[in-house]
Amino acid sequence: MALRAVVFDVGETLVDEERWWRELARRIGIPPHVVWAALGATIARGEEHDALWGYLGIDRPTGWEELSYSLDDLYPDAVECLERVRALGFRVGIVGNQTKTLEAWARESALPADVISSSASLGVRKPEPEFFARVVELMRCAANEVAYVGDRVDNDVLPAAAAGLIAIHVRRGPWGRLQPTRPEATLGLDSLAELPEALASLG
Repeated sequence: MALRAVVFDVGETLVDEERWWRELARRIGIPPHVVWAALGATIARGEEHDALWGYLGIDRPTGWEELSYSLDDLYPDAVECLERVRALGFRVGIVGNQTKTLEAWARESALPADVISSSASLGVRKPEPEFFARVVELMRCAANEVAYVGDRVDNDVLPAAAAGLIAIHVRRGPWGRLQPTRPEATLGLDSLAELPEALASLG
């Protein structure tokens, strides 16, 4: 079947999270470079980023779920990519492991997408197979008609491919840089600016 829909992860795929992490570091009173070092440890060990609280020796802070993004946090190629992918005739989705606050931000920002959701709304998180099954349902397509674009090999590429979706790896952000592109990825890209032309060959 031909590709019909493209779904994007959010953090470090569409959004540069550096400011978000700096703000989190400020709130918990720990220098940003220390927080990033702990985050790097979780990546190296294949753990979820929540494990960083243990490395920092603190309890999981309250209120961090209320932290939001701003339009200035979007990568420079993000909106243009979404627009170009839609112009190619693909349905566009934005669905990642996000809080309700960040899902609301995406909706309120009027990002060019046909479907916007999150793990908070779906009640299941990546890399669970049910997450990708729900994404396919939202896009109203068969699994092999949907491409999932993300920066993480462990949370995005491998589980999307295992669920029958077309997996696309964007090599940016902490995970995208530290996790090498795997053969399970149909495409490996260094930016979203490359994506529309690459998708044209898959559609």
